[in-house]
Amino acid sequence: MVIDIGRLLAGDVRYTEAEIQAVRDAMDPTALLKVIIESAALPDDLIVHACEAAESAGAQYVKTSTGFHPAGGASVAAVTLMRATVGDRLGVKASGGIRDYATAMTMIDAGASRLGVSATEAILRGAQ
Repeated sequence: MVIDIGRLLAGDVRYTEAEIQAVRDAMDPTALLKVIIESAALPDDLIVHACEAAESAGAQYVKTSTGFHPAGGASVAAVTLMRATVGDRLGVKASGGIRDYATAMTMIDAGASRLGVSATEAILRGAQ
């Protein structure tokens, strides 16, 4: 799911948690929930709030971005902050702008447990 970043940017942190909880409640309890927060569009404090809301509502992953937001995709700073916020309790998926091996490895080193990429072939070529 993608959170309503407009509501979060407006300071409505409770809405974000309720929104995630509503999706979690509507899902099969065995299904994984990834919460896309569009981290490039959020200041650090709201990245933390979004991650805390996702954890509180029962998500299994927080994800940096859809890869389509004009503000951009994954950044090392966002992935590091997201991992620091959720610890080992949730997965962190870095997505958006990961097009080469060096960037992929940087995201993993920053704490990403999964990567969302469309340049798989280029990334794998860089690993050789």
